[in-house]
Amino acid sequence: MTVGIIGLGKMGRAIAQRMVGAGHDVFGYDLGQDAKAQAEKIGVQIVDSLQDLCKQVNIFWLMIPSGEPVDKTIELLTTHLQEGDIIVDGGNSNFNYTVKRAALLAEKNIFFLDCGTSGGLHGKEIGFSLMIGGDKNAYAKLVPLFEAVAAPNGFAHLGQSGAGHYVKMVHNGIEYGLLQAYAEGFHLLKEGSYKELDLKAVANVWQNGGVIRSWLLDLTHEIFVEQPDFEKIVGQIQEGGTGKWMVKEAEKQNIPVPVIQEARAVRTRSQKGEENFATKLIVLLRNKFGGHAVKKRL
Repeated sequence: MTVGIIGLGKMGRAIAQRMVGAGHDVFGYDLGQDAKAQAEKIGVQIVDSLQDLCKQVNIFWLMIPSGEPVDKTIELLTTHLQEGDIIVDGGNSNFNYTVKRAALLAEKNIFFLDCGTSGGLHGKEIGFSLMIGGDKNAYAKLVPLFEAVAAPNGFAHLGQSGAGHYVKMVHNGIEYGLLQAYAEGFHLLKEGSYKELDLKAVANVWQNGGVIRSWLLDLTHEIFVEQPDFEKIVGQIQEGGTGKWMVKEAEKQNIPVPVIQEARAVRTRSQKGEENFATKLIVLLRNKFGGHAVKKRL
């Protein structure tokens, strides 16, 4: 298949590389020269404008920040698109906006699929988890692309427009809670009654038969093996918005989510200077799986 990827940052390039590796023709567009150069090295055919991209493809995969960048890109694309073209939003967009975008594009007979994407930096090698919403027929046409990008059994059509981004929102909320639980537990182990515990040994033991074994615990073990200087780590945890959206949706639906609410509150307090071993561990874990920046004190 022939596809155009808009946004060639780390995630966009990883998705492009998996498509190219599966034999698809991939065109790419990005505002950054370095991003374009890096993508060209892996076999992406670079174009200089969205208009040029529209001349080459009728499938457009967006890997750009949520909000206004998505709306502006869609606005620019629609002046050149034809009926039956398909846009895939692979970013962390708010599902409410996704529903509105899909409805507006449907008036022009253009399909809009929302594709919640998880996997972080490791997705390039092992494949991504793709949570997809939107028109079933448009989805069916793109199955070969989803197969190329996803891990084995790692994609599904989950419902009408917005369903994919809705599921990814909840996925990220769960991530907040899991990270917080691991971080709090190791914080207590470090500063509790047995202060000489070898945390990497604890993580390793838990990983081999423990009920709480997981990929996140694998990454935690890696951090303790690497022995970073926690004193220099700035423990201010950033968030992109999905956790806030999930809590708001839960309140709207009268569904209690106290664990995720508190995990969000910890992040907010950390940004105001309330740091500790746990918040620093979360910062390091987010760097491990997603490449999020780690600030260090001199």
